[in-house]
Amino acid sequence: MPVPHHHRPLGPLTGGVLALAVLAVSSSAPLVAFAAAPALAIAFWRNLLAVGVLSPFALARRRAEFRALTRSAGGGDGPADGRAPAGVGRREGWWCVLSGVALAAHFATWMPSVQLTSVAAAVALVATQPVWQGLIARGQGRRLPPAVWVGIAVAVGGAVLASGADFAVSGRAFAGDLLAVAGGLFAAIYTALGERARATVTTTTYTTICYGVCALILLVVCLVGGVPLGGYDTGTWLAILGLVAGAQLLGHSMFNYALRRVSATTVSLLILLEAPGAALLAWAWLGQLPRVGALPGLALILAGVTVVVLGGARAGRRAVPVPLPADAAPLSAGPGPLPGSAPDRSA
Repeated sequence: MPVPHHHRPLGPLTGGVLALAVLAVSSSAPLVAFAAAPALAIAFWRNLLAVGVLSPFALARRRAEFRALTRSAGGGDGPADGRAPAGVGRREGWWCVLSGVALAAHFATWMPSVQLTSVAAAVALVATQPVWQGLIARGQGRRLPPAVWVGIAVAVGGAVLASGADFAVSGRAFAGDLLAVAGGLFAAIYTALGERARATVTTTTYTTICYGVCALILLVVCLVGGVPLGGYDTGTWLAILGLVAGAQLLGHSMFNYALRRVSATTVSLLILLEAPGAALLAWAWLGQLPRVGALPGLALILAGVTVVVLGGARAGRRAVPVPLPADAAPLSAGPGPLPGSAPDRSA
């Protein structure tokens, strides 16, 4: 399947979805640091419970699409009910599965890092995701405009400054720092695979499969490693539920929805806005005081994101546009498309 090269201009709905996603993921690091449970167990529960929320809707409205993902070849007409988009087949199913594997690797590296080093350092180092994302795009044969690389450098530098990261030299903190960098790499792989899958697969189907695979892998890791999956206090369970509702369903899922309309590199850069948000929440809630560089860092992040978005928009205007379906509500499915119109693959 060809890599998506062109995306629609950022509309009001997509912009609102991305803003909501940024706010939601900002709560992730403080909640993980607060929860009195192993990081891998938290990652397992947030994915499993998210699948529990998504599955009823997915099975009721996207059953034909799930069947199409088991076929040997994508494309062609969908089933008689018309709910499976054209171009959906076993290959697209594998993109969903591999994305879940990458997401599990991201959680298995980044979430423990929050408990080994400071929230600020973990968030700043996982913010290297856009750098990896840009390198992946280059490996896929996509040429990013120089302005995009400049914006990435400015935004990543701003993330480090805004988070108030103080990279400790202890062995425990150093291990956490390395895990956070690995978490950024796996997050980039997860986003790149999600961009491929979301070219044809709807948001609900993709996230249900991806989170399900991720939860299964993390369950095996927890069982093999003897990680306790229960016996937590009420505050910890509430923190896990907060992660499910916020970072998972309103964060990850909304970013996945937006991948149909904006590039993986842009999404990765927008995620950097988590850094100042998480640092401020950690300061207010956990007493982890950010440095005075937080506000200048936030300004650098905003400047970098603006440069990338505008640079990508200029590059998109010079490219030949590819017709894409109209924006639709992220978790709703309307009636079938009108004859001759492109099917909506958002929900």
